[in-house]
Amino acid sequence: MTKLSESQALLGAVPPSKSRWRGYYELTRLHKPIMGNTLMFWPCAWGLTMAAYLNGTPLPTLVYQISLFAVASTLLHSAACVLNDICDIDFDKQVERCRSRPLPSGVVSVSEAWTLLVLLLLPIIGMTVLTNRIATILTLFGIFPLHALYPLMKRWTYWPQAWLGLAMNWGYVVAWYAISDSSSPLSKSTIGTIVSFFLGTVCWTIVYDTIYACQDRSDDVHAGVKSTALLFGAYVRPILIVFTLLFLLLLLLAGTLNGQGVGYFVVSCAGSAAHFGWQFWSWEVERPEDGGRKFQANGWTGLLIWVGMVVDYWLRHGGALASA
Repeated sequence: MTKLSESQALLGAVPPSKSRWRGYYELTRLHKPIMGNTLMFWPCAWGLTMAAYLNGTPLPTLVYQISLFAVASTLLHSAACVLNDICDIDFDKQVERCRSRPLPSGVVSVSEAWTLLVLLLLPIIGMTVLTNRIATILTLFGIFPLHALYPLMKRWTYWPQAWLGLAMNWGYVVAWYAISDSSSPLSKSTIGTIVSFFLGTVCWTIVYDTIYACQDRSDDVHAGVKSTALLFGAYVRPILIVFTLLFLLLLLLAGTLNGQGVGYFVVSCAGSAAHFGWQFWSWEVERPEDGGRKFQANGWTGLLIWVGMVVDYWLRHGGALASA
């Protein structure tokens, strides 16, 4: 074994035999879709479905828009992960769980990562022509400054999870405008729906990403990384329960303003409340691997909330769709 491979092995790096293509794949996090791709997609699906429920959007249009946002959100999440790894390469070398990532392990070079980032962003920007002007502007705002500045927040503030919440859930706002008539202003109740639900999703992100960050608290102190996991300290569980309650209350408010039905309030709200109850009851804060499992469980939370919205959409518009 060479000195280089010995040092990589000590750092827990990706084995030298692993191909560069595999490194690109891991850099985009596509090998772990539930670890973030779905968490960025669900707010898009929520916004589309709630807007379709309110406006009576035809099912083919809704399916088309959901498919479009699924592709765009996946590409954007991958681009954000690449940028984050480029900015955090020095931090990742000091965090045990991150040392085997393609950049700190040397499988992919920084210049290659920048090239990959551009290749991921180009189709996202190109896909904006498939939406309206307002949705295009909102999409570009989501790319910069929201996603572009997130990696720096871990250096500037102990609240990077709050900024991440803005970035991860911005698709909810974009989705409303993508599926609504851009020539007509939104009503006050609709704006209230969007604002309240979006603020709720920010609280949701603070919850799941703080749980995720608890895996690295000791390494983050050494590396100088700031996070709510460090800020909340020993009170992390009760504080996150408060943020979860805020999320659920804002879900209720948004559903009321949007005139949602039984599916939303029973499945989306009550169902997710029960799921969060399980998460906090079973979460073992001092076991890093359990934090990873609870983080992933929020992908199922997103699905549960969306199912309730789909039930409402079908109960209101399904008859007309079936007879069309």
